[in-house]
Amino acid sequence: MKRMIAALALGTALAGPALSFDIQSMTDEERAAFGDAVREYLIANPQTLVEAITALEESQAATSAMNDQELIAENSAAIFEDGHSWVGGNPDGDLTMVEFMDYRCGVCRQYNDSVFDAVEDDGNIRLIVKEFPILGEDSERSSRFALSVRDLGGDEAYKKAHDALITLRSSASDDALRQIAEDVGVDADQAIAGMEDDAVTEILRKNYELAQKMGIQGTPSFVIGDQLLRGVPRAGIASTVEQIRETM
Repeated sequence: MKRMIAALALGTALAGPALSFDIQSMTDEERAAFGDAVREYLIANPQTLVEAITALEESQAATSAMNDQELIAENSAAIFEDGHSWVGGNPDGDLTMVEFMDYRCGVCRQYNDSVFDAVEDDGNIRLIVKEFPILGEDSERSSRFALSVRDLGGDEAYKKAHDALITLRSSASDDALRQIAEDVGVDADQAIAGMEDDAVTEILRKNYELAQKMGIQGTPSFVIGDQLLRGVPRAGIASTVEQIRETM
């Protein structure tokens, strides 16, 4: 009998607002008996709890995905067409992937080749890189330098600087940045001076503001199509792109 009561009570509780279960209306003795019955039932039927937790996680994930899609729709212009972020891959691709990245982020460094390999191998991805330095002074100096290089030398120079900065093992010192500037073919003095331009500061401000609106607090984070991924997807970049395309 206790197990039947517990099963019915647990089912009612898990059903949500459609059915009500008022434990406050019970006497102290009834509440104690109810607790013992539920405990006994779950011990005897642990799969019930596993199923309930799984259902809750799936419901929360679905709700989170819907909320993220709304955030993407509300901020689509700033995400996909901001006018200041570097755009690579296929500019006419059928899917846009946006990466919020930090040059000093270990995970960003680890997966940088995977991101660009997936874009190249696919051939139909439009890639946008959002400078999002959140890991200290070297992070910000690196992003400021990359943006200054782009202003001086254009997209090709930016990509070369990006590749150099993402693999830079030393600090982002003036000497290190000067060497990168020379390697990518821009004037080092101008590149370093340009790091403090108001335009560079404004780009970073807008990226921070967008990340805050999107609930993005770490790097790397991705917007792929209408999906927001806070971190590297478990399935990998290429597989995740395939999965998202199937839902488009």
